[in-house]
Amino acid sequence: MPVLPTTPLLLLATFLFANSSPRYHAWIQGTQVYKRYVLPFRERGGLPVGQKVRIVLISFLVLGISALSVRVVYVWIILVLVAIWLLYLMLIHIPTVPKEGLGGQAD
Repeated sequence: MPVLPTTPLLLLATFLFANSSPRYHAWIQGTQVYKRYVLPFRERGGLPVGQKVRIVLISFLVLGISALSVRVVYVWIILVLVAIWLLYLMLIHIPTVPKEGLGGQAD
């Protein structure tokens, strides 16, 4: 899903793999995407401001490209709802944590 944030989908995949396949669970925990987005979230319970801004900018870019590519009103409504949901997640639901102490990962 190109317009959704990576972290919730990776958390879901990790949870499902943990319950179904230890091999796949270990594999997903070894990926760079997991280490960059999910691990800091799991360890610290939130995301740094820079990471939130990057997620929102990339998501809005993809949403904008989608809106320009598909000129259908109901698709635009769905994209606006996804954008609102993303802003809710980033501004209200997901806590903001300080940048330092991310296990060596630079933001």
